[in-house]
Amino acid sequence: MTSETVCAGAAGTWVLGDRTVNRIGFGAMRLTGSAAFHQGTPRDRGRSIRVLRRAVDLGVNHLDTAAFYFSRLRSANELINSALAPYPDDLVIATKVGPVRDASGEWTAPARPDQLRGQVEENLRQLGRDHLDVVNLRVMGQDSISEDFGALAELRAAGLIRHLGISNARPAHLAQARAVAPVVCVQNRYGVDARAGAEMLRVCAAHGIAFVPFFSIAGEGREAGAVRAEHAQVRTVARAHGVSPSQVRLAWTLRQGKHVLAIPGTGNPDHLIDNLAAGALDLTAEEVGLLDAIDSAAP
Repeated sequence: MTSETVCAGAAGTWVLGDRTVNRIGFGAMRLTGSAAFHQGTPRDRGRSIRVLRRAVDLGVNHLDTAAFYFSRLRSANELINSALAPYPDDLVIATKVGPVRDASGEWTAPARPDQLRGQVEENLRQLGRDHLDVVNLRVMGQDSISEDFGALAELRAAGLIRHLGISNARPAHLAQARAVAPVVCVQNRYGVDARAGAEMLRVCAAHGIAFVPFFSIAGEGREAGAVRAEHAQVRTVARAHGVSPSQVRLAWTLRQGKHVLAIPGTGNPDHLIDNLAAGALDLTAEEVGLLDAIDSAAP
């Protein structure tokens, strides 16, 4: 499949709040560095901007970002603003609040409820917008998020936020949030070898909430990217289709439900095309079963 035939809409669409998005989106974290977003060598700014524009040209209309996605020289929000403003009418930008990093990049205590407005306003300034399409509260180990989510609900009522979601959350957190305000999405780690979030996947499906998995390609490498040899089952399916293991991982993830929205990220234009092509990859039932049998603890 060539870049001329790749389209982010090949996997279908989902209504995120009141906005229709293609099920393959784009995660901006990797634009800020070559390894973990807070440590790696900064990406070439011009290439990152070209990747963002190319993604939108190919139908990506759901971007995931955060003000705390920055490295020594790069800010994901600044790159998005420079590349895409004035923004296309159909583009949905989702951001996250909760974690706090100082100017040197060190993580500090998570934001208190009364500090969340400042984080929302920081995202507004960096992105050059008067409202945020989606704001996800990133859960930082707390048992209850009701007060934090309530603070965001107030900002939603004030018009600074259009829709709310949660990230890194358990089903109990989702119940707490839904008791405060509507939840349109949950962002959790999930993939072919990371199934701990399966219960949340099912709960979101039952309530018509988008499930947005992260690290579906990277697996246990998380921010640093792939750090282990690929599973034999993934390699087998990839060879059968003549595609990359990353495509297989993304295709399997999208098969988990129509409410699943993928947000693979990259600063490489070739990887962008490869990721988007996963939406058209048709896995057989036998192949899905083979991938389903992967033990997340196995090499």
